[in-house]
Amino acid sequence: MLMAIDVGNTNIAIGLYKGKELQCCWRLASDRQKTADEYGLVLRQLAGYQGMEIDAVQAVVMASVVPTLTQTFTMMIKEQLECRLLVIGPGVKTGMPIRFDNPREVGADRIVNGVAVYELYGGPAIVVDFGTATTFDAISGNGEYLGGAIAPGIGIATEALFARAAKLPRVELIKPPRVIGKNTVAGMQAGIMYGFIGQVEGIVTRMKEEMGGQALVVATGGLAGLIAPEVGCVDKVDPLLTLEGLRIVYERNS
Repeated sequence: MLMAIDVGNTNIAIGLYKGKELQCCWRLASDRQKTADEYGLVLRQLAGYQGMEIDAVQAVVMASVVPTLTQTFTMMIKEQLECRLLVIGPGVKTGMPIRFDNPREVGADRIVNGVAVYELYGGPAIVVDFGTATTFDAISGNGEYLGGAIAPGIGIATEALFARAAKLPRVELIKPPRVIGKNTVAGMQAGIMYGFIGQVEGIVTRMKEEMGGQALVVATGGLAGLIAPEVGCVDKVDPLLTLEGLRIVYERNS
């Protein structure tokens, strides 16, 4: 089996593959305080609940934007799984040309998303990843990574609002029926949700213009299920896009 691990600032997505088929996947909180032993125990328990053994894992492919957790998982894999580990980074064969001023600056997860969207859906395409930050990545019709945009995620934006405005309460992140709120909570929900929706639609529209007017828009990330259905420009929602990209990149390097 192949284990694919996507380590983000908020969540860690983990999937187990047999060949090209995803057998099961989990999403854990990104806890920098957890040790390699603790993460190993959690994975064994989750796999056991699904009737699987992580000792059957023959290789691991990982993309990480959290250096401390990269070290933690590397140690866990070395000590508990004793199998091949491929960490996505400079020097790894992705099959995707990077048209960026400094390719080393591009997050591994963004490259993996680009590889997956082009392999699965073709190009030109735009990947919108709703995570701690909201990233927008442009892929050309020839399968080149063109660049993109990075914006604060909806979680970061709302936490900043609560922290900086003493009289504003925490609110549930749902889309209210009206933009003109009739109370403080409804007004905050309208500003947060419709403001974020407008941001995504505005950036995607401008990116499409720079790409010649047409591009398939694919949404992924932990908050995709909440936001993407409300955004008119999203063509597909694929919550497993990054895991699929990791599998594809591993196959290209195996």
